[in-house]
Amino acid sequence: MTANEGGETKRSWRVIDTGVRRAAENFALNRALLESRKQGVSPSTLRFLQFRPSALLGYHQSAEQELDLDYCAAHGIDIQRRITGGGAIYMDEGQFGWELYLTRQDVGSGDMAAIARRICEAAARGISRLGVDARFRPRNDIEVAGRKISGTGGAFDGDALLYQGTLLADFDVEKMVRILRIPAEKLADKAIADARERVTSLRELLGAAPPLGVARELVRQAFAEEFGADFEPGELNETERRLTNETLAEIDTGDWIHMVRKPRSDLPILEAAQKFGGGLLRAAVAYDRAGDRIKQVWFTGDFFVSPRRRVADLEAALKDTARAQAGERIRGFFAAHPCEMLALAPEDFAAVLERAVAPSLAGTAPEIG
Repeated sequence: MTANEGGETKRSWRVIDTGVRRAAENFALNRALLESRKQGVSPSTLRFLQFRPSALLGYHQSAEQELDLDYCAAHGIDIQRRITGGGAIYMDEGQFGWELYLTRQDVGSGDMAAIARRICEAAARGISRLGVDARFRPRNDIEVAGRKISGTGGAFDGDALLYQGTLLADFDVEKMVRILRIPAEKLADKAIADARERVTSLRELLGAAPPLGVARELVRQAFAEEFGADFEPGELNETERRLTNETLAEIDTGDWIHMVRKPRSDLPILEAAQKFGGGLLRAAVAYDRAGDRIKQVWFTGDFFVSPRRRVADLEAALKDTARAQAGERIRGFFAAHPCEMLALAPEDFAAVLERAVAPSLAGTAPEIG
């Protein structure tokens, strides 16, 4: 603890910048820093980081099912498995990550929703000082004019908290989409267009990406103000380096990356089309047969929806949804997000989705991609 000029006691926290690293190294550092904070051998820490081009799987995902492995190989994109869940994502040097390694006492709460709001609102204030109007959007996104510029998430390990986020300074939307297993070129093009409507970057907003050092400093200042902390530059300690090396030996291997192997046939991509009063609607569905779940759906066709991004928002809301709950999820989505659809109805989206999947329940549906 230190005292400022007004006599108030300020917390003394560490800030480190681990630079651009391979995904395996970044993940090994994640685990080491969290474990060290849990053990009490490391101070509360703000870490900045960047990735070499990487396709990152969620802990439970199969590379064969989720990624376009040929595209990744052709473009020199590393593949790595995260130590946390979630879906496949793309990271490169155009994004920078920030991570807080804290304790329950530091944040004064064990309520993750309250913690997310507090940290994201602070980060948004820092980002806004770059000249954009960044806002927290529950549960854990930071947006500018309704488009995501930072995704975040956190987890406790005992009393230790890791809360992390990524700021899109300069982002390659096409690579983000192309690493994924998408059934057809037309759907890849649609996904790229949808992503551009849903995601933005500092380069797009400001005309040029600001120096990353400036962005990092503004985020650091915002966290310092929020938590009343003095951030002192630091380095990894001996325990953190040892734990990093131990974890790296475990995860920087083909056995770890391909720990989950599921054949593509267990996640077929199925398609159906149907004519409704509001137009022709097509659904392509990545369907998890074993779990009877909708992993991903793409809606295309000759129909009208305004605003246009509402269809992309619906697709995002349907990710990893139990098939039996898909219709209810669709109706709830449109109830919460009104839009203009002329003669098209929420039930039409539910009907064409079920039409795509239904033959697979009888074992007759072909895979299209």
